[in-house]
Order: sequence, then C-alpha cells, then structure tokens
Amino acid sequence: MTIIDRGSGVAVVLVPGIQGRWEWMTPAVDALARRCRVITFSLADEPTSGVAGGAERDFSGYVQQVADALDAAGLERAAICGVSYGGLIAAAFAARMPTRTSALVLVSAIPPSWTPDARAAVLLRAPRLLSPVFCLNSSRLLPEMVAAKGGLRAGLTFALTHVITILGNRFSPRLMARRARLAMGLDLERELRRVQRPTLVVTGDEHLDRVVPARLTRDYLRIWPHASTATLARTGHLGLVTRPEAFASLVVPFAEEARIDWDRRRIG
Repeated sequence: MTIIDRGSGVAVVLVPGIQGRWEWMTPAVDALARRCRVITFSLADEPTSGVAGGAERDFSGYVQQVADALDAAGLERAAICGVSYGGLIAAAFAARMPTRTSALVLVSAIPPSWTPDARAAVLLRAPRLLSPVFCLNSSRLLPEMVAAKGGLRAGLTFALTHVITILGNRFSPRLMARRARLAMGLDLERELRRVQRPTLVVTGDEHLDRVVPARLTRDYLRIWPHASTATLARTGHLGLVTRPEAFASLVVPFAEEARIDWDRRRIG
C-alpha cells in the first residue's frame, strides 16, 4: 500500500478508480496536497500495492483498504473521495464505517445499478486478447481532453502524457475486468441508503464523459436525496487530472465545511 501524506487541516482519502494504481491521479493528488492532507493508495490487487493476498481479495477487501489507510495515517476519520470504480468503494465504506467518514465525495462514479454496456461486455470476455482494442477505444476520451485544455494541440499533448503515465504503471485490462465483474455481483443499494454523511456527487459535462455517463453517476442522487451535486465544466471522466485545480476547489471546501460541522455537533 502506498500512502501519501502531505499538508495539514482537513484530510481527504482519495480512492482510485478502475485503473487501480494511484499514480494516474498525480495531478489531483498534487492539487489537493496544496490545500489539505491527502492520503491515497493503489488497489489491493495491484502487484505493487504491498497488500498481502491482495489478488485474492473480494470487493470488501477494497473497502477495508480505506480503513487501513486511515489507520496507517493515524486518522480517526476523513473525507472519503472515490473516483469512477473507487466511488463505489468509497460509498460502501461510508455505509459500513460512518463514524470514520466525515464527508463523502463521488467523482464520475459508477452506481450500484451499473452493468456493462455492449462494448464493455465484449472487452470483459477476453481482456488480454482485446488489450489493443481497449487502448484504441480510449481515444474516445480525446474530445474531453481537448475541451479541458482549450484546444486540439494542448489536448493531444496532454493525451500523450496521460497514455505514457498509464502504460508506464503497468496498465492491466485483466485487473480492470476483474474489478468490473466484482461490481456486477454486488447488491449494495439497500446498504448505501444508510449513508447520512454530507455527500457531494461530481460529474463532468454530459456530452464529454464517454466512460461513465453523468446520468449514471447522478443515480446516487436518487439514493441520497440529501446529497449535493456539482459539475466540473469542460471535463468528462478525467476531470480530476485534466482540471485538477478546479477539482480541488470543489472537494476541499466541501470537506472543510463537513469537518467543521462534525466538530460543532460533537461539542454541542
């Protein structure tokens, strides 16, 4: 397990998405770290996660990782921020360990009702054989990168950098497929309805998220009528890395307000 611990004040645990290594989120980690204390890690089944028996863990093992990260950082509670697949992990953690969750932030997160579309279903059948196809399909993210960076040239430059980061950190379609299958076997909605912590649901623009459509992430608003929602403009699924400062400007004030409210109610 990799722990990053910087900054002071409010603490945010950043849970990675279906690309289970934290390194691809470095721009978001750096932006958060300039404003608060941030802790993150690679998912347990990543070879370099350092988690014993990680490859054999089920979905509950990912949830336990959040508690382990809090323990390793010496924190009783923190704002839990989950991205994409990590959003489902963060939501389950908030339901199972509410006293350790000061706030919950879900970013372009898959909902408990998620099922793979026809394209994803084909890729899940043979992820290793279809790795080149998967990589080609990733080109659907280019319009989002162009929009976020303000032009084709800047978007292409960022896309190249992002691809190098992913490939340099042992991108694994096999692990992504495994995590998707675990999510398909869950029945979490009734459990998630217990979550009462301050919750923020963040999406990109509807027409730019080609991975988890914004309408799917907003299904959490049906489960949690108390939740707030925000849009990272000019982004899609990768808003936390294409516009990291805007991402941090949403997350940190929300987490800080929740922490102050927690302290106020505890004193009262």
